[in-house]
Amino acid sequence: MTQQDRIFQQINQVEDFTFDERVASVFDNMVARSVPFYSEIQRLQSDLIMAFLPEQDGVVCDLGCSTGTTLEHIINHPQCPKTAKFVGYDNSEAMLDKARAKLSTALAEERVSLLTADLSDLPALPACNVVILNWTLQFVRPIDREHLLKNIHTALKPGGVLLLSEKILSNDAGLNRLYIDHYLQFKKSQSGYTDAENQRKREALENVLIPYRLDENYLLLERAGFKRIDTYFRWLNFACLIAVK
Repeated sequence: MTQQDRIFQQINQVEDFTFDERVASVFDNMVARSVPFYSEIQRLQSDLIMAFLPEQDGVVCDLGCSTGTTLEHIINHPQCPKTAKFVGYDNSEAMLDKARAKLSTALAEERVSLLTADLSDLPALPACNVVILNWTLQFVRPIDREHLLKNIHTALKPGGVLLLSEKILSNDAGLNRLYIDHYLQFKKSQSGYTDAENQRKREALENVLIPYRLDENYLLLERAGFKRIDTYFRWLNFACLIAVK
């Protein structure tokens, strides 16, 4: 059973957010309560991926796979080809331990590989049909983001797809503040986080999570070589993009 996230109830001094064992133990609960429409996004994403996976020998790479939830959704999709292979990358061994437990059957069947890697220094990706970056690029240093996206574009086969989910900033400062206020209210009323928890988590993420505006993400994708880019889901300061090679 997933543990309830109480991390920011229990701390006295705020430190920079890290994906350590403490976070890994409650991560599934944390992300489900922190990302609006999280379950719907996972469902939508899995449905979209089926349009890009060939019937034979498709490959999916999940960069920043955390506890393996996204890979689990895709593997369990009723239309997922049985020959498809999946590779998950994460720099947190604590997260990968959770993913190994969650994906134990697929690992035993050699459908999934889980690799320790930092996205700022990622090894060459295998030729693939789908790459996923779910709320991950925002944790990569801005100076390294374009290089990562270019490596993804190179690895994708023609017609392959990148699915990118991010927190974003608005071009309008007033609207940006309004969206953040509504998001914090969502976390308080819908997810049960207190004002103190929200404030502590914001402080912990301040130097770690660096969001871009939507147009900045589009420009990054264009510079990486993607020509077909669209936003398939948006909720205030959260957006999900699709980019086709």
